[in-house]
Amino acid sequence: MSVLMSIGKTAMFASYAALQTVGNNIANANTAGYSRQTTVLADAPGQFTGSGFFGRGVDVTTVSRSYDKYLTNQAVGTGSVAAADAARVDKLTQLENVFPIGTTGVGYAAGEFLNSFVDLSNNPADSSARQVVLSQAQDLASRFRAAADQLGALQAGVTQDVKTSVASLNTLAQQVAKLNEQIAALQGAGQPPNQLLDERDRLVSQIASTINVTTIQADDGSVGLFIGGGQNLVLGAKANTVKAVPDTFDPAKVMLTMAEGGFDRIIPPDSLAGGSLSGLLRFQNDDLTAANNLLGQMAAGLSGAINGQQALGLDLGQPPGAGAPIFAVGAPRVLDARANAGTAVLGITIDDSSQVQASDYELAFDGTNYSLTRLSDNTAVAGSPYTPAQLTAGVQLDGITLQLTGGTAANGDRFLLQPVGNAAQSMQSVLGSTKGLAAAAPFTGSTGINNTGTATIASLSAVDPAYNGTLSTAITFTSATGDYAWTMSDGSSGTGTWTAGSPITLNGFALNLNGVPKSGDTLGVVPTVSVGSNNGNALAFARLADQGIVASAGGAGTSAPAQSITDAYASALANIGVRVQGGKTAASISSATASEAESARANKAGVNLDEEAAKLIQYQQSYQAAAKILQVAQSIFDTILQTAAR
Repeated sequence: MSVLMSIGKTAMFASYAALQTVGNNIANANTAGYSRQTTVLADAPGQFTGSGFFGRGVDVTTVSRSYDKYLTNQAVGTGSVAAADAARVDKLTQLENVFPIGTTGVGYAAGEFLNSFVDLSNNPADSSARQVVLSQAQDLASRFRAAADQLGALQAGVTQDVKTSVASLNTLAQQVAKLNEQIAALQGAGQPPNQLLDERDRLVSQIASTINVTTIQADDGSVGLFIGGGQNLVLGAKANTVKAVPDTFDPAKVMLTMAEGGFDRIIPPDSLAGGSLSGLLRFQNDDLTAANNLLGQMAAGLSGAINGQQALGLDLGQPPGAGAPIFAVGAPRVLDARANAGTAVLGITIDDSSQVQASDYELAFDGTNYSLTRLSDNTAVAGSPYTPAQLTAGVQLDGITLQLTGGTAANGDRFLLQPVGNAAQSMQSVLGSTKGLAAAAPFTGSTGINNTGTATIASLSAVDPAYNGTLSTAITFTSATGDYAWTMSDGSSGTGTWTAGSPITLNGFALNLNGVPKSGDTLGVVPTVSVGSNNGNALAFARLADQGIVASAGGAGTSAPAQSITDAYASALANIGVRVQGGKTAASISSATASEAESARANKAGVNLDEEAAKLIQYQQSYQAAAKILQVAQSIFDTILQTAAR
């Protein structure tokens, strides 16, 4: 009789345990990270009799959680990639606003500035036309600075976001380490601490959304978390600290280090395969740097062309002189790595602003030579590596000259070269007087009074700042053979053949013709006397709108022609647009992949309320049936007692 009562008792206990588990599942159906639990039952060892083994009820062996390591790792990994793409595309969307289309963009302001020289060429002495040019110059410089300030604000935002994420990451890592300690302590109890395991998995998922981690399970039930190139974030009950510190070269940027064994080890950004930190650092080091260099390249190219043309003309000073610069931009700079042990000092000068690339460069010294890498395409610059003697003499590349101006480098020293990275931030309109605009060309042209052809002077402007301002030149055309040959009759000697549409370039000036000369026709080129009525240089300024003054994208080391300022801005828009669209596409794909992986994990570990409701009825009936067993056993026992009492 006691056996039957024992069976009923164990049946009731098992049903109650199952009901408790189902109820807990229903209660936590919406709890983040909760894994569905199941009461595991086992048949109790039977009792041997001569008639066979009779069952002795049921045992509750454990409460297990629905967990699939592969599906969980898939969900964590894909979620980490999705977080990286989402963080990057959020910043890219903000970056797109720095390069607007229409009248608010830098390209439009540059076009308006160059177009203002057309009005100046119509009346070169008019003070109002000159004032419009200066006002447009100030507006253009302001647009460049405003765009650069927006890029600076984006960088500050990235830095703050990285620091906030790192602080949260370290807190989560400490919590995982504490859970590891608790789980390892309970490992000897023989039963899994499901709640602690769920909580740890949830924290690991949160960590992965910040920085991608690899998990390794230990024998004591703890889990190790490793990031980057294998640096351990959490190992057992110990968590290392991640730090957000100033970049090796540029203190305005941020990088990650790991405090491990008393040393701060750099975490290479390329080693981070996912997490919001990976997306933020990729945006900072790739997208934001590229945008800053594109903006700086346009500022340097435009200011270089304008200042160069200004120097070729004559202003309204007394006496007239070569024009002073209209714009000033931030100077090129060289940033030393903090770990450099040598004393080398390097300098950069811009030789040809139309050939300067939208790129930073890294110079590394191996103890013997200097290797130079163009970071925009991560390729070695032609001619690299350089000897110290070559650098001391000066090395020319991509429109710049790099020179070792003093000291010596130590083995392993590195330098970051930024030819245009600082150009737009400090762009200013520095010409204060309208009389300082050099609208006049230093040469004035005329046609011979006895000419019989239709040739007239379309434009005449200086092309060489070393021109001889006192030179008078006469050009005589001969066309006996039909080739319109010309000969210098005074000044420095020169001959050539004129072709329609091509200028005559000699003695520091460029002469363009309309019409066609005839044999014996002459042209005169003399120093300008009436500066106020000459518009030669103003016309040259206006022509800059269609001339190549900014290096083409990917033009480094190639024969790619330079672009006009409007084409350069359009290329910058396209560059940023491609990045934004690529980022959005990547974010969409990774988000969908992460959603599918999470759904697969949830289908395995999540709570299905319909299923749990059905189980609730099942175990309720089971409990009632077990109670009936006890009732029957009690009734039989009472009958036996009554029979024995008679």
